[in-house]
Amino acid sequence: MTATTTTPTTGGTALDRVDRAFAALEAAGRPDVWTLVRDRADVEDEARAVDARVAAGESLPLAGLVLAVKDNIDVAGLPTTAAHPAHQVVAARSATVVDLLRAAGAVVLGKTNLDQFATGLTGSRSPYGAVASAVAPDRVSGGSSSGSAVAVALGIADLALGTDTAGSGRVPAAFNRVVGIKPTLGLVPKDGVVPACASYDCVTVLAQDLDLARRAMAVMAAPSTLDPSSRTWPADVRLAAPAAPVVAVPREADLADVAPGVRARLDAAVARLVEAGATTRVVDLTPFLAAARLLYGGGLVAERYAAFGAYLAEHPEGADPSVARIAADAGRVSAAEYQAARDEVAALRATALAALDGCDALLVPTAPEHPTLAEVAAAPLTTNARLGLFTNFVNLFDMAGVAMPLGPTGAGEAGVTVLTRAFDDQVALDLAALLEKDGRADDAGWRALPAADAPAPAPLPTAGVPVVVFGAHLRGEPLHPELLALGARWVGPVRTAPDYRMLALATTPAKPLVHAVAPGTGGTLEGEEYLLTPDALGRLLLSIPAPLGLGRVRTDDGRELVGFVGQPGAAPDAADVTHLGGWRAARAASAAAAPTASGAATADRSGPDRKP
Repeated sequence: MTATTTTPTTGGTALDRVDRAFAALEAAGRPDVWTLVRDRADVEDEARAVDARVAAGESLPLAGLVLAVKDNIDVAGLPTTAAHPAHQVVAARSATVVDLLRAAGAVVLGKTNLDQFATGLTGSRSPYGAVASAVAPDRVSGGSSSGSAVAVALGIADLALGTDTAGSGRVPAAFNRVVGIKPTLGLVPKDGVVPACASYDCVTVLAQDLDLARRAMAVMAAPSTLDPSSRTWPADVRLAAPAAPVVAVPREADLADVAPGVRARLDAAVARLVEAGATTRVVDLTPFLAAARLLYGGGLVAERYAAFGAYLAEHPEGADPSVARIAADAGRVSAAEYQAARDEVAALRATALAALDGCDALLVPTAPEHPTLAEVAAAPLTTNARLGLFTNFVNLFDMAGVAMPLGPTGAGEAGVTVLTRAFDDQVALDLAALLEKDGRADDAGWRALPAADAPAPAPLPTAGVPVVVFGAHLRGEPLHPELLALGARWVGPVRTAPDYRMLALATTPAKPLVHAVAPGTGGTLEGEEYLLTPDALGRLLLSIPAPLGLGRVRTDDGRELVGFVGQPGAAPDAADVTHLGGWRAARAASAAAAPTASGAATADRSGPDRKP
């Protein structure tokens, strides 16, 4: 990305954006959102440093964006409280994820409120105050990343970091009409994060739109030697959702506890995916929901005690009653019960993921309802438990998710989450993009579907190799599905430098042979550019029959990419179709001439490469 001093949402320098953030902060009048806001002078100094880096020529993908950090994530020089004031410790160093975002140009505004020790889905379990939704003030904001979601929804922060163990980065997205990305476990380093349930914790990002959230996640997803659970993208990662995805949806029985307004929004989202070319398949969520109950209702809760139970027992004066009760109960779980719960989760995971065989994603309501603050105060534990119905199992099953807001229901807000298997994060992002609303108005409709030839945003995984195809692998051609099966990602149309010729091979299906010639003796050919992982590229190479292969192709914009090429001497009788400019035109010309000349007259056999 080229260097820029503008932000994608508001424009201006980093310092301009900070000025607007402080103005929005004052106008909002929401002290419940924050545990700490940095001194303005310090934030402005950080913004000036970003502007200086941009002026010096640095390419900063997040230049000037204002960042809010959930207060269970360390920022050097600031206290980390995890919403327990007596627990605060001034961080000696920042969490790696904070360093990554700052290196990309983000500016830290402050630390946000949360359900204490990241235990809760309501945003109400904090001595800093219960956090109300930014768009439904009588209702909860969702937790535990409550302050982070509200800071973004109010337009104070462009981006916010959250954490997610049981849905803490997804439920607040739904309840505040923002986007939340929950990555595959381990892709984002979690050193410098106060643990809640260490085996299943991850760091998430919240933003007002999907593109900005994706760009931030691309910066955040980096391995770290400081995090022993850190993971990297596998060689066979998929770089795109298929053109005709299969999306699993819950049975009617699995949706019995979903509020009518939420159900209506879910049905609309399913219809939208079908409109965009998806096929739906009904699956039984029984094993998913059984695992969800184990996170708090089984032996796995022992990890909560290991994280903070002993501390709360020693400092009951600052403990939220619900959190303290959960921790105390967790302390009574035996090692045998804990291991039995892990074994049960493993068995349920195998059954659940088998049910998704042949499916690219699972679509679920983010939460079954949006309770009021009063409802949560009256029944804090049971209301919280209901909110985790469709979120608690996700990290237990090592799944990735993108939470998309769908807007008001008449009884609060609704959202859906696109869930995928581990490392299919990009598939989830591509499908979630089909569900993005056009603006944030209450009655906003869906964004227009992208045109077939519209450039695609860069994928989240970084292992893509640009590849040019010219013939049977083009969109609409017979071998295109093979390309998609390799997880290839459409980039856009491409043209070669004017130094190539194309021959029409008499194969089934028909294919062209593209080869380089001396400068000035060839033509410019149309093709399509895709991204493939190195693993997929190797599998593609093994599938290519002679006389074709993969080699280097120069494009008209000066790049040198991998592309389909061949040796013309292997096809001495092949017709030269260079003058037609590309394979689609050659096929169209052949089809038009076929009734009268059996296709023989369509080829230009006068080219110098007919019999090299």
